[in-house]
Amino acid sequence: MDLLSQYSLPTWGIMLLASFFIGLTKAGLKGIDMLSVTLMAFVFGSKASTGIVLPLLCLADIAAVSYYHRHAKWNHFWKIVPWMIAGILIGNFIGKDINEALFRKIMAVIILFTILIILWMEFRKSNKVPTHPMFVASTGLAAGITTMLGNLAGAFSNLYFLAMRFEKNDFIGTAAWIFLFMNLFKLPFQVFYWKNITMQTLKIDSLLLPTLAIGFIVGLKLVDKVQEKNYRKLIIILTLIGSVFMLLKK
Repeated sequence: MDLLSQYSLPTWGIMLLASFFIGLTKAGLKGIDMLSVTLMAFVFGSKASTGIVLPLLCLADIAAVSYYHRHAKWNHFWKIVPWMIAGILIGNFIGKDINEALFRKIMAVIILFTILIILWMEFRKSNKVPTHPMFVASTGLAAGITTMLGNLAGAFSNLYFLAMRFEKNDFIGTAAWIFLFMNLFKLPFQVFYWKNITMQTLKIDSLLLPTLAIGFIVGLKLVDKVQEKNYRKLIIILTLIGSVFMLLKK
């Protein structure tokens, strides 16, 4: 059977929309990634969808690093990446037995609760940033576990960068380098241990590349129009919407 005919037209529409959202996310519209992950999980299931999504994320990460490479805050990269690696290793070994629906809802509740804390800090107009080592450790571990189990680390990285009060380009550039490294680190586990990435999934990815590229280009133009003072609010709103979307999915 031809690959195109294996899935219905509405299903292809969902996949194309998801790849478009991935492009938007990697261009700097952080928070939309949870929508793309949830859409792919709707088609393939939570675990199987990670094998479809990961190669697309890697390609989009390369594009993001190429565009924003000068804006990375390397001290934060080296703070959080070791904890994310540890989280990925944990997620790799618990991922085969965990209840996916329960896990997703727990993560959504945690993210929503943390966003409420961020909103409270915004309301108080506080410029204080967290300095306790446990903050970066807990955020990094949560990001690593969730990125392995469902490509959901974006929410936790957003919360970290929001708490650190990054400016727009520093936010996007640092995230680009972190996720390029982490997603490439995840590839062998997906290929050889979970066996989620196959020639079939790569063929599907190849058909989604055009909308991925379009999403990235559109995202760059949209981010460029967002004023620095409004970018932080936009990320909070998008992350909140994505969390609610993830929480409501059965």
